Amino acid sequence: MTASSPMGISRPQVKSLDEILPHEPLLMMGAGPVPIPERVAKANSVVINHLGSVMAQVIGQVKAMARYVFQTESKWVLGVAGPASAAMEMAVANLLQPGERILCINNGFFSHRMAEMATRVGADVHELHVGVHEAADPERVRKAIEETRPKVLTLVQGETSNTVFNHSLEEITKIAKSYGCLVVVDAVCTLSTMPLKMDEWQVDVVITGGQKGLSSIPGVSLLVFSNEAWAAVKNRTKPIAQWCFDAQLAENFWHNDGYHYTAPVSGIMALHEALKLVCDETLENRFARHLRCSKALQAGIEGMGLELFIPSVSRLNSVVGINIPDGLTAGQICQHISEMYRVEIAGSFGQPIVRIGQMGEQCREHNLFRTLHAFGSTMRDLGVKVDQPNGMAEMESYLQSVPRTLYQVA
Repeated sequence: MTASSPMGISRPQVKSLDEILPHEPLLMMGAGPVPIPERVAKANSVVINHLGSVMAQVIGQVKAMARYVFQTESKWVLGVAGPASAAMEMAVANLLQPGERILCINNGFFSHRMAEMATRVGADVHELHVGVHEAADPERVRKAIEETRPKVLTLVQGETSNTVFNHSLEEITKIAKSYGCLVVVDAVCTLSTMPLKMDEWQVDVVITGGQKGLSSIPGVSLLVFSNEAWAAVKNRTKPIAQWCFDAQLAENFWHNDGYHYTAPVSGIMALHEALKLVCDETLENRFARHLRCSKALQAGIEGMGLELFIPSVSRLNSVVGINIPDGLTAGQICQHISEMYRVEIAGSFGQPIVRIGQMGEQCREHNLFRTLHAFGSTMRDLGVKVDQPNGMAEMESYLQSVPRTLYQVA
């Protein structure tokens, strides 16, 4: 229904958000976004001038905390108003000029995205395709580098789409550096959930979003360039086509207290508080919490009699993939668990799985018990024979067997 208007275009009749949003919020246990802490939500309501001394202080602290989380001494921390894919595009577009060669390690949907972006900037794009259930093999990567001799090599630490973990990241990066490559790592679903040592592992660019491991809001993302990568940015002979993603223009805001575009002020405030919470917890404690909770969830799923998609040697802990039982679809499972139990999990991108996230605030024991109970009940409701009590017991047993020697529950 629309109301008549003397202006010619009728005024729409719309519902308020209170009418649209569920009265009982869903527990977000999918592949992101994840639940955010109260401090992050409160910070996201703050609006100040995006320039000036107050914002400069906030940005300075964001960069300092980011260096700790990325484990780098590099000066060149930048943010971008956009999803993690925007940070990805900023990296690719600034490092590559038309005709320059890139080798993309393709583990799935998101790692292929960097190849798509490189194609659009006119790069000479090559891909090394890795089997769905496998991590990238360092010797296959070495051979591909020798064959293609790329300027840039890209890979993901964790492929969110199929839940594969490239556990040989450090070895692959050092191989690539021995051939003179610039190495770009997608740490969107892994940063702050597991070790990633940018400087020690000789990574040139690391990209991430706010809405996964950091437990911030979607829409403000971070990336860091090494000194070598920044030199490549500064030594371009042609300006990049994307004005908003021009790292040299972004430098003016992120390093010179100047203007690039109107910054996403509230999102930066949220990111600041999310990073502060990571620093307060410490990376060591955070890694231990994530590993313990994810392994417990995996034990519970297998204890029910269900199968995990990826073999343990290559399995990503931050997003857990579960084979869909015969006769069901991801849509059926996700809809039922949402409507009946108010828990949200994710389908996938072309794989016969559903995915449960274990990133940031998802990795709390109370969330594990609610999620596993909801998932087991959904399976039973949909006609799948599972041993739900045994699954719950196996998860609890794992939690009890691994002491909280490092971390304190926040």
